[in-house]
Amino acid sequence: MGVTVIEFEIGPNPPPRLDKALGRDVPDDASLSRSRLAKLIADGAVQVGGVVITDPRFRITEGARVAVSVAAAEESHIGPENIPLDVVFEDDDLIVVNKPAGMVVHPAPGTPGGTLVNALIYHCGDSLSGVGGMKRPGIVHRIDKDTTGLLVAAKSDRAHQHLADQFAAHTVERRYLAICYGAPDANDPRLRGIKGTSFEPGNILKVQTFLGRHKTDRQRQAVSFTTGRHAVTRARIVETYGSPVSAALIECWLETGRTHQIRVHLAHCGHALLGDPVYGGRRKLSPKALGEAGVAAAAAFSRQALHAATLGFVHPVSGEQMQFSADLPADMSDLMRALGA
Repeated sequence: MGVTVIEFEIGPNPPPRLDKALGRDVPDDASLSRSRLAKLIADGAVQVGGVVITDPRFRITEGARVAVSVAAAEESHIGPENIPLDVVFEDDDLIVVNKPAGMVVHPAPGTPGGTLVNALIYHCGDSLSGVGGMKRPGIVHRIDKDTTGLLVAAKSDRAHQHLADQFAAHTVERRYLAICYGAPDANDPRLRGIKGTSFEPGNILKVQTFLGRHKTDRQRQAVSFTTGRHAVTRARIVETYGSPVSAALIECWLETGRTHQIRVHLAHCGHALLGDPVYGGRRKLSPKALGEAGVAAAAAFSRQALHAATLGFVHPVSGEQMQFSADLPADMSDLMRALGA
């Protein structure tokens, strides 16, 4: 296996610790993240002035000569699969795709293949410089199997770290379009009485709770007010359907990004997503309100009506603010037409 030696000099006023100084001064084109550098130090792959240093707390000084030995990225244990991808943007550092319904993002025991990661490994090929020493894309967020829309993956270790930091800091813009039962309106007194829900100016619904695994069904998430992870969702009505209103197209945006967050939060406040097999319940729509065609289309919609429509972040290398959008998939557009007819 080939080894690349990266040599550089520590600049003025360095952080006192070796790991932090390397994180600051390692050349950008090395594409090495902080976590990768920490592992290289521990593995004895870092020399300072010709001496191997394995202590990340080693006190380093300005002008010190550093050599980092980086082995070529190993082939991933996840196999490449020639699965068509709708690529919205791609460069040397990252790729943005518009994921179809039915595609799992990452292999798991129940889904060992046919995933987005398998498709990305095939599509990107040798342009994957490696994440964590493996030739694989860096997955920094996920969307559910039957949710459509935009997802970004890193092609290098450095890009992975920068994107992960943005997601952790909640600075990534993620906006979804969804079709829900009813309409979350500030004029609905019922919503005022639901714990964790409130309204902001502009008729914007805010749902703020904790989310964690359901006590008895480990495949589900559940709202809590004592344990779990902090979660905040906002939503606004874009269009309503029926007379009286029986369904609505809503725009949702995330302050946090928890598993099933939009689906659980909307169900919690009584506006579950149409077609959601897990959180949608057994609600019936009225033919008098929506017409027979609208009710039939809603009944036939076999996945949660949720689409990741907008994705915005700072490019991990250039620093450019980037924003992408993806049109609604055909099945959701058809459902909207039927509901509005």
